[in-house]
Amino acid sequence: MSAPQQRPQTLVHSASLPGHRVEFGRDRPLVLDSGAELGPFTIAYQTYGTLDAERANAVLVCHALTGDQFVAETHPVTAKPGWWETMVGPGKPIDTERFFVICVNVLGACMGTTGPRDPNPATGRPYGLAFPVITVADMVRAQKLLIDHLGIEKLFCVLGGSMGGMQVLQWASAYPERVFAAVPIATGARHSAQNIAFHEVGRQAIMADPDWCHGDYLAQGRNPRRGLAVARMAAHITYLSESALHQKFGRNLQDRTRVTYGFEADFQVESYLRYQGSSFVERFDANSYLYLTRAMDYFDLAAEHGGVLANAFRATPVRFCLVSFTSDWLFPTSESRAIVHSLNAVAANVSFVEIESDKGHDAFLLEEPEFAQTLSGFLAGSAAHRGLK
Repeated sequence: MSAPQQRPQTLVHSASLPGHRVEFGRDRPLVLDSGAELGPFTIAYQTYGTLDAERANAVLVCHALTGDQFVAETHPVTAKPGWWETMVGPGKPIDTERFFVICVNVLGACMGTTGPRDPNPATGRPYGLAFPVITVADMVRAQKLLIDHLGIEKLFCVLGGSMGGMQVLQWASAYPERVFAAVPIATGARHSAQNIAFHEVGRQAIMADPDWCHGDYLAQGRNPRRGLAVARMAAHITYLSESALHQKFGRNLQDRTRVTYGFEADFQVESYLRYQGSSFVERFDANSYLYLTRAMDYFDLAAEHGGVLANAFRATPVRFCLVSFTSDWLFPTSESRAIVHSLNAVAANVSFVEIESDKGHDAFLLEEPEFAQTLSGFLAGSAAHRGLK
């Protein structure tokens, strides 16, 4: 596939997106980890299934860095299937005939929840870099406001992968009495130096684009598409494994029989990455990419508990199931094992599965039968333990 030509395009305005929205913080702003206060702000979310009479069957799905709330339906911008339709839906591991599934667009994102592209109430102009820096804990605080608003006293399960897994760990640590079961997938209790480095490359690509305008591009009618596309290309490499890249592309040429001795996309893998970059800018905001990558970089659960990760889970009543993938070098199995060891140290109820896969970090988003079976089994066992029908 050849990379499509870049064309002028702005993100769909959040007001035109389908789904639910709730405003918070008008009377009582949300106090962020930075000390800044945010309010009013909007949370956008989607739900699937029906909340039972006891309000006991709610499952919160937390999305990853470039995900959103459209987990199990056609995406309103890209027209592609929901990002986790393999796992969420009737008769699937996260069965919407049994569970009430909630997926929230995180704070700082760009699909309806307030972020840097939205109007700053103080100026009427897009926040840009005036939007306060947020953390994973801030995202979870905002989600908790929504769960309270929905009248759900205790979530049956919180689960998610990558940045979503960080949110799961934060929920289990900060609000253990509000979570029955937790499934952190392909994640870590802190962001590694290598991962921070990759994020910095992406941020610098965005900020080096002359159309970034020091974060004020929306007010100036511009958009740093080239920088954001390069950031996406660099990040996408980290989501795959060398084996997956080799099997999918090898050194195959793109629509030609010989190299051109130039700098067009001679190789299929080059064309693929260019396509990933150019399509990404149609649905994502550059400043949101800066803010969400920074939130992941700042995540360090042990640091919040005296440098001892086990302290984050002392006396926890939460049932845990951690999942990693053998070819994931972005969040390798060692990251999950460190969390498991900390949970074991406080005698938590924890199970752990390492899934054999050659698909890299993205394996949790793809068809992996063993992963699906693991999740189905854990949810079924937890539901039985809690007495869900």
